[in-house]
Amino acid sequence: MRRKIIAVIGGSEPDQKSLKIAQEVGASVAQRGAILITGGLGGVMQAASQGAKEADGLVIGILPTGDKQSANRYVDIPIVTGMGEARNIIIARTCDCAIAIDGKYGTLSEIAYCLMFDVPVIGINTWELDAPIIRAKTAQEAVDLAFQKTAQ
Repeated sequence: MRRKIIAVIGGSEPDQKSLKIAQEVGASVAQRGAILITGGLGGVMQAASQGAKEADGLVIGILPTGDKQSANRYVDIPIVTGMGEARNIIIARTCDCAIAIDGKYGTLSEIAYCLMFDVPVIGINTWELDAPIIRAKTAQEAVDLAFQKTAQ
């Protein structure tokens, strides 16, 4: 059976609350045996990656740059795209579910791509949209919902 791939998408300059949530989400994803995929850079992406690595998880980073060295230090598998924000479509196509934490327009584009491709999106402290984003209040609730939605 294939391991689940859970994306954590979010801001590159989040507040401390969002960083803590992202780290908890990353750890919980790894503890449940899923692979974490992010955009591979800083902020929410790095915090989630750190949480997953500290829980002995596997982290994939889909990089917007053409340089593997741009990945945060917790990324196990850097995927170099040189595509800028267009790499967001790769994340949306690859994940089984996305957890959005904080974020600005890049995160909004990832949410939109996921919804276009019928990938469930769980939101914590992120965009309020007239769209089917499933709301969670805690990191654990978000991961529980992600696993429920990917089981369907």
